[in-house]
Amino acid sequence: MEIRKRKLLIGQRFLSFVIENEVYCMEILKVKELLGMTTITQIPQTPEYIKGVLNLRGQIIPIIDLRLKFGMPFKEYTKRTSIIVTEIEYEGDISYMGIVVDSIQEVISIPEENISKATFINAKIKSDFIKGIANTSEGIVIVLDVVKILNEEEFELLKSVEKAV
Repeated sequence: MEIRKRKLLIGQRFLSFVIENEVYCMEILKVKELLGMTTITQIPQTPEYIKGVLNLRGQIIPIIDLRLKFGMPFKEYTKRTSIIVTEIEYEGDISYMGIVVDSIQEVISIPEENISKATFINAKIKSDFIKGIANTSEGIVIVLDVVKILNEEEFELLKSVEKAV
């Protein structure tokens, strides 16, 4: 039992979550907080995937719906729908961004050698967002690079939305 625990602690730790029946994960070190679905204040004249902002203990956090960002159809939010608040460094500043996912699964450990680079996943998701594909005991998991989910223009847009509120 002790040997198994040590093996699980080897490698990076990731938060796994589901979007459209696919399992994705992101580095746990980028995750600041996990929230259930809550009221989001909409911001006019922003792309459809920017759902708006929420006030998290006095800090304004822009919210992105990953389904819409990935070009998937909108799905009504349920009690399993969650927001992953991520911490991102952009131009030397620490920013926070909430990411809406269908459901959160668990924290998993993936040894670096189990993550292979992927040039193409499927037509729904650009490979820019993908850090790699991981082969785990639970099956194949797509490892996202949360920093690359948004391009420079989109980061600037989020910063302006954050300041405007």
